[in-house]
Amino acid sequence: MLTVAITGSEGMLGTTLTSTLKDVEVIPLTRETCDITDPTLVDQVIRNTRPDVLIHCAAMTAVDLCESEQFSAWKINAFGTTNVARACNTYGTKLISISTDYVFDGTLDRPYHEYDEPAGALNIYGKSKWAAEQAVRAHCPNHLIARVSWLYGEQGPSFVHTMLRLADGTRDCLKVVNDQVGNPTSTDSVASALNVLIHRPELVGTIHLTCEGEATWYDFAKAIFRIKGVEQKVLPCSSEEYKTPAKRPKNSRLEKLVLKECGLFEMPKWEDALYKFLKKI
Repeated sequence: MLTVAITGSEGMLGTTLTSTLKDVEVIPLTRETCDITDPTLVDQVIRNTRPDVLIHCAAMTAVDLCESEQFSAWKINAFGTTNVARACNTYGTKLISISTDYVFDGTLDRPYHEYDEPAGALNIYGKSKWAAEQAVRAHCPNHLIARVSWLYGEQGPSFVHTMLRLADGTRDCLKVVNDQVGNPTSTDSVASALNVLIHRPELVGTIHLTCEGEATWYDFAKAIFRIKGVEQKVLPCSSEEYKTPAKRPKNSRLEKLVLKECGLFEMPKWEDALYKFLKKI
């Protein structure tokens, strides 16, 4: 039976993966059992467990916090991933490393595909995740970098959880950004895709695993309330009106070109995945 280790197994994507991967032996790795910023510990854990595949979910993903705690962002996302990549390469483990749409600057007038070269991330989170991608490529040739975007899942926190929390009846209306566009994606959708990809050892390189279709944050919020039957007025606003510590790309859309080239599965439409998720929680 295939053995699959998961770093960040208590995070949003890691939790979904741990509970949904099928026909494999899952080795959940937490910050306590495998602190990725400790290279000696990472090497020891991988040496002792010898997984066939390691899905690297552990990361500092709080985008705005990365701006104020830049040392931690670089240490966890870049240095930590370097440690994981080196250990996987040493012990012959296939590395599937989770990355993000934020490695792109968002200026392209079409969705980004896997062969587009990131021109410069706009924030520390994106920069540190791009450094993580480069570390994976340099230190572990047997890898798959899986980019996701606008992720939400049962564990949270996520945009979905925030919207439902804010729609508590105390606000006449919510202003939501309407000039950033991306692919809302559920952890269930990503986990289903990875459940296939872990059994495809020949696939290496970079792959996009976002849901199909596109939306703005405003569109996303309206869909959440419509599906949940929540009476909440939502007004569109610009990024300039809703300032955040970290600048976000205007275009976060990811094309699934490699999935098409390999004749693999299609990712679900974002509205369908959202409906399925909201009916479950």
